[in-house]
Amino acid sequence: SIPAGAEMATAPKEAENAIGLEEMHKERKEPPKGQKTFTVEEAVETIGFGKFHIMLFLIMGSTGVAEAMEIMLIAVVSPLIRCEWQLQDWQVALVTTMVFFGYMVFSIVLGLLADRYGRWKILLLSFLWAAYFSLLTSFAPSYVWFVFLRAMVGGGVSGHAQGLIIKTEFLPTKYRGYMLPLSQVFWLAGSLLIIGLASVVNPAIGWRWLIRIASIPGILLILVFKFIPESARYNVSTGNVGAALATLQRIARMNGAAMPEGQLREPAKERRGRFKDLIHPKYLRTTLQIWIIWLGIAFAYYGVILASAELLERDLVCGSAAPPLQDSTDVSEESHSPCHCHLFGPAAYQTMIISTVGEIALNPVNILSINLLGRRLSLCITMGCTALFFLLLNICTSSTGMVGFLFMLRALVSANFNTIYIYTAEVYPTTMRALGMGTSGSLCRVGAMVAPFISQVLMSASFVGALCLFSSVCIICAISAVTLPIETKGRALQ
Repeated sequence: SIPAGAEMATAPKEAENAIGLEEMHKERKEPPKGQKTFTVEEAVETIGFGKFHIMLFLIMGSTGVAEAMEIMLIAVVSPLIRCEWQLQDWQVALVTTMVFFGYMVFSIVLGLLADRYGRWKILLLSFLWAAYFSLLTSFAPSYVWFVFLRAMVGGGVSGHAQGLIIKTEFLPTKYRGYMLPLSQVFWLAGSLLIIGLASVVNPAIGWRWLIRIASIPGILLILVFKFIPESARYNVSTGNVGAALATLQRIARMNGAAMPEGQLREPAKERRGRFKDLIHPKYLRTTLQIWIIWLGIAFAYYGVILASAELLERDLVCGSAAPPLQDSTDVSEESHSPCHCHLFGPAAYQTMIISTVGEIALNPVNILSINLLGRRLSLCITMGCTALFFLLLNICTSSTGMVGFLFMLRALVSANFNTIYIYTAEVYPTTMRALGMGTSGSLCRVGAMVAPFISQVLMSASFVGALCLFSSVCIICAISAVTLPIETKGRALQ
């Protein structure tokens, strides 16, 4: 943010106000009678959308690029490490599971720390952490080291969610439903970038260089973080009104808008978010249903991603209509030998790129339905369709049909993610928002941890079984979504 000297020079009046305000806040909570006051929410709404938000959107969105590259890396590297270390199915699945295990453990820890020490510091820390361990992974001497280091990367990546929280807390209500789904574009860009890089780098100089190149965006982002302020809502909720006021004034200057009149005042909330607030009777049902939905959505999402990589690697284009089992011994020897080296060719990368583009195919429709039908109903509809398309994968189609189904599945699962993200960020009050997002994020990783075993291990045993399992989980989520107690469309953040 702006150095203190400049702040004083440009706006001595504002600075005095801020200092006076801070002292006043320490002495007494109540302002004099007739004195106008305003809250952070009102200030954010008054200042409106402008240059600052575009900058915030670009920088925080780019965290999505870095995150997608780190998470999607496993899908494009797994055939290579399977080959190099002669891994079996479950060992390949375990890599992804451990990444999400790291993610899960650290997202709870970082969520608590962020509510205690601020969103910004944790965001910076998590970026340094992820970049450091990602670079180390590229030197992993063995499978065990590789798994351990990737788990640590997962831990670092989990802190990126704080970026989304900062973005949510600075956006005026009416833009929230539009801007947050647009951030999906960054995740898409990261996914496409890593697949594109893999198709060039893997054959030429190997997967270790792919990992090194993939950690560059994260390192570059650390350099622009100084332009992002700490969340003003967070500052106010810890009683640091001066800092919040300075931040809001800076945003108003950047957007060329006026601040609301009067004094910024919001009594410091004594209690920070605690776990038992989430399961307080007031929120218990909401929390439990949100957890079920997060779990199911992540299970389906990573299930689709890993299954598409599996389908391509194994050429399971036509159900599990492998050659008929007359020479079953040869066939099983062939496909289950640990040295199952079937590397992706150009066609496989092409399919991955097409189905990944599917992630934003439904974006415009999703944005409309979130804002027109409301969060609950749109989530129910997209979850229901996801279940349907999982079942359609059973149908024996050409490879084009397969790509089409995968494209639609990717579109639906990412629409699900968008909606539940927005809903969760809106349904909880500020004091427990980061905690709510953190625990949901953790549960969502439980879904992601199970997914590889279904789409990489069970799928090679029973194709139909795996797909029916994914489908039924989606149906449970759809029911859970439509029965959520609170609709957050158009509701101000608490």
